[in-house]
Amino acid sequence: MGEFRHETDRLILRDWREEDWPRFWEGTNTPAVMRWLGGVCDADKRAGAQDRLLGYQRDHGHTFWVLERKADGEILGFCGLKRCNQAGGPLGMMEVGWRLREDAWGQGYAKEAATASLDLAFERFGADEVVALTVARNTASWGLMKRLGMRRREDLDFPNADFDPEDPTIIVYSITQREWQAARG
Repeated sequence: MGEFRHETDRLILRDWREEDWPRFWEGTNTPAVMRWLGGVCDADKRAGAQDRLLGYQRDHGHTFWVLERKADGEILGFCGLKRCNQAGGPLGMMEVGWRLREDAWGQGYAKEAATASLDLAFERFGADEVVALTVARNTASWGLMKRLGMRRREDLDFPNADFDPEDPTIIVYSITQREWQAARG
């Protein structure tokens, strides 16, 4: 099928290469970035995450791709698509997600990459609807979901204490293909 690569104005979303992993983990496996993602990962958790990301690509043709900044080749994190696999969640639904290193926050990179990922979800991968998941206290994440035109789906929320034990609910936002097209007008 060839290597996946998609460019936006400032970013490249692409397949993972072996040399990406140390740079990715160095930038994103920090207390601030991992605050709502289960905490800093040990070697076993990192290996498991890598296997899952590569497995999504192998099994579905998409994953949370490497997010590379065009200007300098820096790996800012990941963004992309997978099939929801969280126990209790909307299993099998197309899910958009992102994780960026702290020095890339607040510059519009996540929105730019997520917009590209949603375009791909609907145009290339044939999704009818895409969900995004976070915890209620991760206001930056669900704030971006709202800015993307996604709407809150309390009917899809589910309990999971892995990410925020104090508020053990995963909240869900979604957008349909028709809503996305209207928003992109």
